[in-house]
Amino acid sequence: MGTTYHIKVVTDVAGSVNGLKEKIDRRLVEINQVFSTYLKDSEISRFNALKQAGEKFAVSADFMQVMRVADRIYRLSEGAWDGTVNPLVDLWSFGPTRRQPQKPPAAEIKARLQKIGFDRMRIVEPNFLVKILATVTLDLNSIAKGFAVDRVSELVAANGFTNYLVEIGGEVYAAGVRADGKNWRVGINRPQKDADINEVYKAISIANRAFATSGDYRNFFEIDGVRYSHVIDPRSGHPVSNGVVSVSIIADNCTLADGLATAIMVMGPEKGLQLANRLDGVECVIVVEKSDGRLVDFYSAGLATPN
Repeated sequence: MGTTYHIKVVTDVAGSVNGLKEKIDRRLVEINQVFSTYLKDSEISRFNALKQAGEKFAVSADFMQVMRVADRIYRLSEGAWDGTVNPLVDLWSFGPTRRQPQKPPAAEIKARLQKIGFDRMRIVEPNFLVKILATVTLDLNSIAKGFAVDRVSELVAANGFTNYLVEIGGEVYAAGVRADGKNWRVGINRPQKDADINEVYKAISIANRAFATSGDYRNFFEIDGVRYSHVIDPRSGHPVSNGVVSVSIIADNCTLADGLATAIMVMGPEKGLQLANRLDGVECVIVVEKSDGRLVDFYSAGLATPN
């Protein structure tokens, strides 16, 4: 997945974690084999290679679970989150093959927009995907890390632990309490390009909840004083320019939290808060950078201001 993981378990039994790391590693390898776009033989790569519209493509239970959540987020966000957006990400020089950053021609953006659309594929129960447009491809990186957090959390729980924290690439699930009996606390990195990677902007207390953050403060380029974010609005084909630099989501599971964080980055503070406030069990912190560099926070209705 191109990132690290960090897991803490609370136990007073010496040796009780023996073999746990190996089980976790095996599970992560399985998930990577489903969702990695860098592996040519992964499930997602084989689906993307299909050239025939209308053909049923059988997928694993892991793939199907993520696609159901992805479909829900696509609909809830009215297309602000779209797992087929990668051709536009590549066009704006944010793909795996980095080029000299440049603003693409309008005609090329329009042409790429014709090749994307999560609604240009169908989920066919119990375990099939079908392309409606033969050229459409999937990239689920903005949700698969959260899914991995959920599955590893299940594995840790199945091995008898009730108090633990699982973190993969910054996405988190916290169960129970810490060794001192207090809730786990998760930090939000200061969302500014000159901030240290460990600088905490806000800290939030959570228990038996997932936490995911999306931000644009480390991955962007500037041309003639204009900042272009790596977060692309799949509806317009352009990087978002709504001032949102960080979105953190608290939810019951990390798959949903991960995808919603990206969706609300695109939606902006007003519509993003409206979405979070109407979803049961979902809270969010949206950070907007003003033109003078000030950071302004927006909180969903049920979230007390962190300290």
